[in-house]
Amino acid sequence: MKGTSFKAKLFALASLCCSQIAFASPDLGAAEQQATNWHAIIMFTIFVGFTLFITKWAAKQTTNTADFYTAGGGISGFQNGLAIAGDYMSAASFLGISALVFSSGFDGLLYSLGFMVGWPIVLFLVAERLRNLGKYNLSDVVSFRLEEKPVRTLAALSSLVVVAFYLIAQMVGAGQLIKLLFGLNYNIAVVIVGLLMMAYVIFGGMLATTWVQIIKAVMLLSGATFMAFMVMKAVGFSFSNMFNQAIGVYSQSHSISWDEAAKIMGPGKLAANPIDALSLGLALMFGTAGLPHILMRFFTVKDAKEARKSVVVATGFIGYFYLLTFIIGFGAILFVSNNPQFLDVAKAAVTGKLELVGGNNMAAVHLSDAVGGDLFMGFISAVAFATILAVVAGLTLSGASAISHDLYANVFKKGQTTPQSELRMSKIATLGLAIFAMILGILFEKQNVAFMVGLAFSVACCANFPVLVLSMFWKGLTTRGAVIGGIVGLVTAVTLII
Repeated sequence: MKGTSFKAKLFALASLCCSQIAFASPDLGAAEQQATNWHAIIMFTIFVGFTLFITKWAAKQTTNTADFYTAGGGISGFQNGLAIAGDYMSAASFLGISALVFSSGFDGLLYSLGFMVGWPIVLFLVAERLRNLGKYNLSDVVSFRLEEKPVRTLAALSSLVVVAFYLIAQMVGAGQLIKLLFGLNYNIAVVIVGLLMMAYVIFGGMLATTWVQIIKAVMLLSGATFMAFMVMKAVGFSFSNMFNQAIGVYSQSHSISWDEAAKIMGPGKLAANPIDALSLGLALMFGTAGLPHILMRFFTVKDAKEARKSVVVATGFIGYFYLLTFIIGFGAILFVSNNPQFLDVAKAAVTGKLELVGGNNMAAVHLSDAVGGDLFMGFISAVAFATILAVVAGLTLSGASAISHDLYANVFKKGQTTPQSELRMSKIATLGLAIFAMILGILFEKQNVAFMVGLAFSVACCANFPVLVLSMFWKGLTTRGAVIGGIVGLVTAVTLII
């Protein structure tokens, strides 16, 4: 009981620290429907056609539960690392952080660091043991030496809560982004995303999902690299020149003095509220190591060595990506904020602030237009859509495994099930999750995306991560302690935010 009491206190403290993330996160904001972007639609159609062809190929390789959940363990460490990067680098990161740098400067780098610092924890604490102990997902690890039914039930439910919040956020973000980038109706956009993610997962399982994530990662990194290269070329490949010129342009576009504009190079709103900054950092750092769709990827490689390699590769690509978003944000200050083509003068007259056409989250998209023209802007718009598809496919597969492998096969059927029936239940669960995501995505159209992502990271930080780490490293952990602690973390994380 003493261990249980300590565990409950530990979870409550973690929840209190992590629960502030929703109030400190960048948001996609309300989108304004734009004119139909045919370049983007054509490029996205090509991407969808190619990935559906891959799904058809993957469907022939997916014949059992191991293939469906883990691609048969046949993914290499490098491929898995690139897929993890594709799963983790979201549209909110690409558009949201670059927009935050565009608006506030240095604060955007703090968000980038927050998303990055969780990966050393994954590398040194989680990856190797996770691969050695587990079979398909998070629940396999936390229930390895404890009483299976209650622990697996808790792990499955907390995973589903994370998946649900994250999935709703991605669907709402998808609808808003597609309305903004492609000029399509919000409801149509949500249904398109839902149908595509359902096709990828039901027919192609983890193999198709992996390749969608790899292709998306390559497209996103290529596009962001080109944008950053063009920005650096314009300033003579000198960060000093970029920062000085950005301060000058920021001063002119915001009608403020040079000294006032130079404040974008220092900490802003986050430093003014250190509790928000601390809770943001804690939730992003520990939440990353508790995200079920990320952890599930470590079971797609053959051994612990390849799992470690996956994290190293993913960390490299993710770190590189977040550095690019920082350059893109300052590039937007240089090329977008003083270009009348991208400014919403009518809205600025009402708000009294610099406003971009379509909202400030369009900063990266407008920069792509400025440095590469309509064709490249169409490519970046298609990349933003592909980014969402890759993330929701991973989330859906993770949620389906929690329902079919944990709740159906091991809790309700107590392990007395056939691989064929479990695979059938996985596909039924995928269908149900896709319908659930589409309905809630439409109902929650006005919901703050950052708030939903904040809930997901908070639950992952406060419920999943402590149970996972303690189950792997603390011999004194009991079933009762794990269950009570997990419930405390789950309930307090949700309650303190709502």
